[in-house]
Amino acid sequence: MGDIETLRAELKKLSARATKAKMDLHDLSEDLPVNWQSITEVAARAQAAYAELTEKREALKVLEERVEH
Repeated sequence: MGDIETLRAELKKLSARATKAKMDLHDLSEDLPVNWQSITEVAARAQAAYAELTEKREALKVLEERVEH
């Protein structure tokens, strides 16, 4: 169970980071064309954050299924 709780805590942090990245991307889009040069960087940060979040959610699902069986 310790692994599951650790992963849940990590997911909480990753979710906050992904939400921040999403908001950064949203804010950038509202300010366009100002700072258009940072589109790629901000989008890459958001993509990486959501990719990691998705990966960890899948890992948690696998761990929880193992505990159930």
